[in-house]
Amino acid sequence: MQDVVVASGNPHKVEEVRSVLGALGWRVLSLRDVGAGDAPEPVENGTTFAENARIKALAYASLVGRLVLADDSGLVVDALGGEPGVHSARWAGVDGDRATRDAANNAKLLARLAGVPDAQRTARFVCSMCVGGRDGTVIAQSEGVFHGWIGHEARGGNGFGYDPLFRVRSTDVSGAELTPQQKNALSHRGSATRAIAHSLARLASVAR
Repeated sequence: MQDVVVASGNPHKVEEVRSVLGALGWRVLSLRDVGAGDAPEPVENGTTFAENARIKALAYASLVGRLVLADDSGLVVDALGGEPGVHSARWAGVDGDRATRDAANNAKLLARLAGVPDAQRTARFVCSMCVGGRDGTVIAQSEGVFHGWIGHEARGGNGFGYDPLFRVRSTDVSGAELTPQQKNALSHRGSATRAIAHSLARLASVAR
């Protein structure tokens, strides 16, 4: 069993990655598990999800001296010209705990889309992943996309972030109404994790 550290302070993200990689023989650790839970976050100044994922993966791999998986993900709304994009986590500019920020972001999204008809509320979650080695090299990269649209009210008690407003494409089911298993099968993060696991397995096979 190989170890990989997930570079995220979001326990929901760690669990989503663990549910996929754990089933494939990886031991998934959090930053707190390796004593880096309070480490300062690297400055994510990339202009794309992929750039920010690389910044985090390499910074934390150097810090903890282990294989590190990092992701940058967010919501892309077509009617808003791609916003909130890489600024998804703090789009509303509100400080506080995660629940407070999520509520403010969702309120802003509903306000910005007020009056926009359903056909024009198309959106997608994007997740870029990167695995960095402690020697500063990029080991693997992947990307996953989860297509849908933005509903008119929050629904569901699962998930986090924009999940309560996000509707799965061609349905009226919110991301927060999916079970963890359903979400992993459909989501951007589940898709990106499975792709990165495939890349890691292929590299390990070549190394042997």
